[in-house]
Amino acid sequence: MKPVERIQRTWKALFSWVRAHKFLTIVLIVLVWIVLEFVTLPFGDVRKLKTLNPMETAFMREHEQEALAEGRHFRKVQRWIPLSAVPKDAINAVIISEDGTFWSHAGFDWFEFRESIERNLKEGKAARGASTITQQLVKNLFLSSSKNPLRKLKEWALTWYVERTLSKQRILELYLNVIEWGWGIYGIEAASELYFGKTASVLSREECARLAAVIPNPRRYRVDKETRYLERRSQLILDRMAAQGL
Repeated sequence: MKPVERIQRTWKALFSWVRAHKFLTIVLIVLVWIVLEFVTLPFGDVRKLKTLNPMETAFMREHEQEALAEGRHFRKVQRWIPLSAVPKDAINAVIISEDGTFWSHAGFDWFEFRESIERNLKEGKAARGASTITQQLVKNLFLSSSKNPLRKLKEWALTWYVERTLSKQRILELYLNVIEWGWGIYGIEAASELYFGKTASVLSREECARLAAVIPNPRRYRVDKETRYLERRSQLILDRMAAQGL
């Protein structure tokens, strides 16, 4: 049999099998697609983060595209600062606000995850999140704000890898330097300079609490504007810090 005839017979057999097993074919295609999505995850970039500071994140690129689509100028302000220069009060305030079990979990807070699901099902909407600091960092660096299931699976895979590759101190240092604190404002140093006119290393306890209070929605709630939300949230953070002897 000639090679061309052999190829033709193979393709005919393949098409016949696909027509006879349409559902299984779809399942196999989806599985192959998912595998390819995961094998191309930026595990190498995670390893580089041991010593290299990221100059840009996926969220920064997303925010720039949003601004361009709305006809706005995008200006990014970021000042890198080592974790050793960040006040203890700022570190404690952020952890209490965003991820109370950060130092002890392996990337996931399963209790918060369960509580989040139960509350969201009860209220019929996404009323409560359960992302840890590590998960938030992964989204910021490599993924997007999309809520599709595949993005969430990627987030979990990368979160698992980040926790096994980087130290908790390095994860926290990266987080504090890349998260958004207002339109085009990234990192605690840039936020401190903008809102309080000074370097983050000399922030007061109350200022640290105010910065931590707006992390969930830094575009809606500004650190330098008095609102009931900011007053209530920052005081709650201060009370929890005091209750834990921090």
